[in-house]
Amino acid sequence: MNRKTLVLPAVVGLLAPVLAACGGSDEGGEAIVVGTTDQFIASADSPAPLDPAIGYEAGVWNVLRQTVQTLTHIPRGGGEPVPEAAKACSFTDTENESYRCTLRDGLTFADGTPVTPEDVKYSIQRVIDIKDESGPIGLLDNIDTIETKGEDQVVFHLRTPDATFPYKLATPPAGIVPKDKYPAKSPREGFQVDGSGPYTMKPEVKNNQVVKVVFTKNPKYKGDLEIKNQKVELDLFPDAAAMGKALDDKKIDMMTRTMSPEQAQKLLAEPKEGVKLTEMPGLAISYLAFNTEAPEVKNKAVRQAMAQVIDRGSIASKVYGSTAEPLYSLIPSGITGHTTPFFDKYGEPDVAKAARTLDKAGISTPVTFTLHYTTDHYGPATKAEFEMLAEQLNASKLFQVDIEGKAWDKYRPEQKKGEYSVYGMGWFPDFPDPDTYTAPFLDKNNFLNSPYRSALAQDTLIPQSRREADRSAASDAFEKLQDIVATDVPVLPIWQGKQYVASLDGLNGVEYAVNSSADLQLWELGRGTS
Repeated sequence: MNRKTLVLPAVVGLLAPVLAACGGSDEGGEAIVVGTTDQFIASADSPAPLDPAIGYEAGVWNVLRQTVQTLTHIPRGGGEPVPEAAKACSFTDTENESYRCTLRDGLTFADGTPVTPEDVKYSIQRVIDIKDESGPIGLLDNIDTIETKGEDQVVFHLRTPDATFPYKLATPPAGIVPKDKYPAKSPREGFQVDGSGPYTMKPEVKNNQVVKVVFTKNPKYKGDLEIKNQKVELDLFPDAAAMGKALDDKKIDMMTRTMSPEQAQKLLAEPKEGVKLTEMPGLAISYLAFNTEAPEVKNKAVRQAMAQVIDRGSIASKVYGSTAEPLYSLIPSGITGHTTPFFDKYGEPDVAKAARTLDKAGISTPVTFTLHYTTDHYGPATKAEFEMLAEQLNASKLFQVDIEGKAWDKYRPEQKKGEYSVYGMGWFPDFPDPDTYTAPFLDKNNFLNSPYRSALAQDTLIPQSRREADRSAASDAFEKLQDIVATDVPVLPIWQGKQYVASLDGLNGVEYAVNSSADLQLWELGRGTS
């Protein structure tokens, strides 16, 4: 993938760039049906999986983006945020600490109720007030106060300078929701989502689990997006095989998250008549994470030895084939500031070096622990990946490792409670900037609820990186952050993935329907003449 420099705007202007549509429009006819293996389950531990204040997963965000409108959004093809629910946004100071947005005229929720600056304030303040420990609070907790002015303006006063704030306002946690449907201090339970976005939604639920979501074009929508269809159904499948069969049987028009590596490679090698495979840039990463207070891995020498033993290249090639490549930093290639500190520090896998690291720290071997992974969240190859990880670690004789897999609705609550010493996770970026690969793991209110702390990262480097409107100027801070991760190993990057989408002929806009951050943009899909 080509590296590109991301430059954040000082102003999000009144006029968004107009991009020519590639696909045709679909102003009538049958619904476009899109398949996914994402799962949305309500449980005692997670009764409100689709609340913007709670949901912090790619699949959840892909539902929210269709229904809940944000002040800004990332335009087709990427780049700087442009206005969406707002008609103009800008920093009003030179320090990037005060950000003002003016709402579009006549903006309403789907039921016709006017959207006001007070609604914007209410929606974002409730995310801050609910402060869910595994939710997206880290994206918004730099907001000090939210001020409304007149009938159409809202001003965000930040605690510290943050040039990435326009990007954060483009994420679903900053979405505008109606007060009468979302409690101020508690989550909205269930699966219904309401907003002022391009679609209304209706979930179909069986046994506290969503099996389908029907998105219907919102006639009240006013924003920057051009909607090329009237209705899209998101069908949820238990696995990639079932989703693939539905495409073969023409019961769905497109399959997205998550095709198996075998499916993608087979379509690459043996294209099927009537089926198009689209490859897109991928910024998703896979990594091991550690409860750094757990006795098995509390000493960083254990984590360093694991980094020295694991063969990322073998895992990527043997398990994922052409759909993944080894990763040697939290920041993947294709993002400004990417370096390779894990390769620079540890080089090729070397058991003797790992043994010396453990011996120097006085660690008795073999080090025994369980590798935990989720069975149903990141695709069907996860089990094979963890079997190979365990095989590599055990073959070194320095570790004695078992693996244990659990469904996501059990896995995530146990992980955030600190019940796992070593566990696997994946990460899809909140927005295309190096900040989203560092702050969620190293800052306060981090996504993993990790006990790991680096004062240098939290107090100096992260704030320093956010002062730079030109993101290339922040590269030095991000290089140091990556070096800290490679030295202390609170997380251990494994691979970076590519994205593939399979679709039936006649469906247009597929190349824009999933962006590099894995955001699903259903409004881009249409049928008709290209």
